[in-house]
Amino acid sequence: MTLNKFNLPDVGEGLTEAEIVSWKVKPGDAVAINDVICEIETAKSIVELPSPFAGTVSELLVGEGVTVDVGTAIISVSDEVAGDPTPADVRAPEAPAQPLYGKLPEDTAEQPTAAGSGSSPATAPLVGSGPKADAVKRRPRKNSPAASVTRNAPEVEPVQPRTAAEVSGKDTGDVDNRPTLGGTITGLVNRVLAKPPVRKIARDLGIDLADVVATGSRGEVTREDLVSYQAQRDAELDKADGFWGKAGKPQDQRVERIPVKGVRKATAKAMVESAFAAPHVSIFVDVDASRTMEFVKRLKASRDFEGIKVSPLLILAKAVIWAAARNPSVNASWVDSEDSDTAEIHVKHFMNLGIAAATPRGLMVPNIKNAQDLSLKELALALNNLATTARAGKTQPAEMQGGTLTVTNIGALGIDTGTPIINPGEVAIVAFGTIKQKPWVLDGEVIPRWITTLGGSFDHRVVDGDLSARFMADVAAILEEPALLLD
Repeated sequence: MTLNKFNLPDVGEGLTEAEIVSWKVKPGDAVAINDVICEIETAKSIVELPSPFAGTVSELLVGEGVTVDVGTAIISVSDEVAGDPTPADVRAPEAPAQPLYGKLPEDTAEQPTAAGSGSSPATAPLVGSGPKADAVKRRPRKNSPAASVTRNAPEVEPVQPRTAAEVSGKDTGDVDNRPTLGGTITGLVNRVLAKPPVRKIARDLGIDLADVVATGSRGEVTREDLVSYQAQRDAELDKADGFWGKAGKPQDQRVERIPVKGVRKATAKAMVESAFAAPHVSIFVDVDASRTMEFVKRLKASRDFEGIKVSPLLILAKAVIWAAARNPSVNASWVDSEDSDTAEIHVKHFMNLGIAAATPRGLMVPNIKNAQDLSLKELALALNNLATTARAGKTQPAEMQGGTLTVTNIGALGIDTGTPIINPGEVAIVAFGTIKQKPWVLDGEVIPRWITTLGGSFDHRVVDGDLSARFMADVAAILEEPALLLD
C-alpha cells in the first residue's frame, strides 16, 4: 500500500495561504481522480479542490477552519480500494469478486448476523441490502393491524424514526414490529401523527412536530400540545441573552472575538496599503440622471434585452469606459522600480472594469475583462453574471486579478456618495450614489428630476486635479445624455 499526500496548491497567481472551509470526504471514503475533496477560502474566493489521486482517504491532515501555507500537506490517500485491504495489483486473479449486495460468501459464517434479523450467518444481508424504511407502508400484509391503524390515522408528517413507546407511550403489541436491519421498526412509527390544521399551525410557528410531546388518544399531536410547547419555548427565549448580553457577566464574556481571516484579512491589507501608499484626492459632482432613467426604462421594454437585468449601473459602466478612452491616464498604474529611486506609469490600453460587490463573505471586486470591447447588451450580461457569481461565493481568484479601474455602487444601499479607497494597482475609483428625485433648476424653472452624486478618488501621483475633473465631467455627461454613446 502506498500513501499519497496532497499538498495545498496555488489556485491563483501569487497565492500564499488558504483556509480549509469544509471537507467533502472523511477517512475511509473512496475517491476518484477529480472528485471534490474540500473547499478552501483564498484571499477573496471559495475554491473547490479536486483529488489528484484515486484510492481511499487515509487521513485529513488539516482541520476545518485552519489556515495553512501553500505547499502544506492537507490530506493523505492510499492507493488501495476502500473496503478491500488487498491492493488490486497483488490480489489473486482467481479470487471471486465480493458482491455489492446479497449474501455473504460461505466462508464468512463466523460473522455475526444483523441485529434481530433471525437470519443464519451464511445468509445475513449486507448493509444497505435490507428493506427500505417505507417498504411496510407500501406493501402491507393482509389483515395487518399496523395497516389498519395507518388507514384510520390522521394525516402525518415524516420525521426521524422513533420507537413505538415514544410515539404512543403504550403497549406496542398492535404495531407491526417485524425486525429489519439494525432492529429499526418501520411503517407507522416512522411518522408523527397530526391532523392537517395542527400541521399548518406548526408550520406557521416554525415548530418541528417531532419535538412536541404528543398527548392525543392515538398518539397524535394536538392543538393543545402546540400551545404548551410554544409557551415553553417563549419562556426559554425570555431567559436567553439578547444582543447586549447580561450586565452581570464578566467583561470578557460580553465581547465577541472574530478572527480576521479570508476576505476580511485580504481587504484590510489591501486598503491599508492603498490608503498609505497612494496620495488620495477626491472630487464630487451632482448629475441630472433623468434621461438615464428613461433610457433604462426603454432598454427593459426592448425585446433585445428581454430576460436581462438592466439598471443605471449599466449606463455608468459604459460611461466610465467611454470617459477613460478620452482620459487614458485614469486607466493606469504606478509601478515602483526595485531600487525604489525611480518609478513608471503604466497606461493600460484595455479596460478590466472592476465592480465592487457586497457579498455575505465580505467585499469582493471581480472585474470584467476587456470591457471596452463589449456591446451594451454584452456588458449587461457580464454585469449580471459577475453579481450572481460573487453573491454565490463562486468568484475565482483570476476574476479578481488584473483590474484597471473600479466602480462601487453604494447607491444600491441608499447612500448619496462617499470617498472610496483606490484598489491597489489602480489609480482611480468611481462611487455611484443613489438616484432619487430632487428639486432641480432647468431652464430657469425648479422641477423634480432624478439626481445622483458621483464621487471619485484618484492617485494624485498619476492623476492631477485637472485630469480627474475632466474624467468625472465626461462620466457625468453620459449619465445626463446617454445618446452621446452613439458618437
